[in-house]
Amino acid sequence: MSYRETAYTRTRWSRPHPTVHGTWRDLASRRSLTGWQITKDVKVFSEDGTSKVVEILADMTARDLCQLLVYRSHCVDDNSWTLVEHHPHLGLERCLEDHELVAQVESTMASESKFLFRKNYAKYEFFKNPMNFFPEQMVTWCQQSNGSQTQLLQNFLNSSSCPEIQGVLHVKELGRKSWKKLYVCLRRSGLYCSTKGASKEPRHLQLLADLDDSNIFSLIAGKKQYGAPTDFGFCIKPNKVRSETKEMRMLCAEDEQGRMCWVMAFRLLKYGMLLYQNYRIPQQRKALLSHFSTPVRSVSENSLVAMDFSGQTGRVIENPAEAQSAALEEGHAWRKRSTRMNVLGSQSPLYPSTLSTVIHRTQHWFHGRISREESHRIIKQQGLVDGLFLLRDSQSNPKAFVLTLCHHQKIKNFQILPCEDDGQMFFSLDDGNTKFSDLIQLVDFYQLNKGILPCKLKHHCIRVAL
Repeated sequence: MSYRETAYTRTRWSRPHPTVHGTWRDLASRRSLTGWQITKDVKVFSEDGTSKVVEILADMTARDLCQLLVYRSHCVDDNSWTLVEHHPHLGLERCLEDHELVAQVESTMASESKFLFRKNYAKYEFFKNPMNFFPEQMVTWCQQSNGSQTQLLQNFLNSSSCPEIQGVLHVKELGRKSWKKLYVCLRRSGLYCSTKGASKEPRHLQLLADLDDSNIFSLIAGKKQYGAPTDFGFCIKPNKVRSETKEMRMLCAEDEQGRMCWVMAFRLLKYGMLLYQNYRIPQQRKALLSHFSTPVRSVSENSLVAMDFSGQTGRVIENPAEAQSAALEEGHAWRKRSTRMNVLGSQSPLYPSTLSTVIHRTQHWFHGRISREESHRIIKQQGLVDGLFLLRDSQSNPKAFVLTLCHHQKIKNFQILPCEDDGQMFFSLDDGNTKFSDLIQLVDFYQLNKGILPCKLKHHCIRVAL
């Protein structure tokens, strides 16, 4: 068994070693190669341009590799990390399915292509909100659906239900630069276009692409590279195609929701129940761990007591009135210290800035001095789900910040302005009605309360250095 040599990979033989799950894999029982395994070096890039060479096994899945990268990069594994197949020369990219073999996918990639390690919160959005996913006019059923969520899932995952996705798309003509608007339908047997209006009679249907040996990609810059009529392009690419575009089917939807629906439909019809299992396995593992694990510490407020450390030894304050008085006194003392540090920071050259003005730069959700266009691009890459957000420096106001938030598949920007109260600097999203001492406190608040925002802050965009 051999592998193609590229600039990013190297094949070699090695002794068996523990996988990311901590179990020993004995390739001898599967390959009749006693005591040896085939391993391979794969280079993976992160969003900030850093990279890491990872030694993988021939049967390592995309989910296994993501878990390994999460462990080595000290990230939180929330099952939203994905491995992205990126083709810069073709202007295409897609997220690998969790069950796909990394080595097998790599063998279909050109030397210019590479793997990216990235978040994708929308990967299994259909299984979380199936009722709100496909517009009614896009789906035709061979079996009647009673409208329930369970029945909807069963119809999509059951091969005998034969769901069919239909609608109007812009389709690029093979070998030409022109695009045509055609009525298209997606079935388990492939993607078809109608040669006569919206007719779906067999004699009027023409096969555009096969699902079996193809994958669906998003166009990165479809307008610039392919003259696409909209920014919501996608492509059905045969696995055998590496650098040529003549065999790839380029398509465009009218909006982001349309593209998301077509891409998800392709994945559902190709993988079916396997895709649902990919979604359920981490959920079941999480439930199992939470059932058997015990909390490290109690978080009950009943376990907290007021203490007085003014004497040589601490004592428990049992009188409720005295405990409340101590809490108020401590609060006033903290406020005075905070104000004093602000004054010191504004006057002394030794303290050019206070902690509250810089502490947010340590947070993963803060992306620094990036443009509005770049922030929108990052949000789109990591999934247009409600509550996905990031914070950045304002380009128009050097003292302000901007919250970029996704809601209903639209990206909105909210300016965070500094305001002063009683000599102390605060930050506010609502013209000073709700004030926060720093941006961390602001984010914590809006993760629990919607306030003036269209939704709560739920997921933050993150870039990890590998």
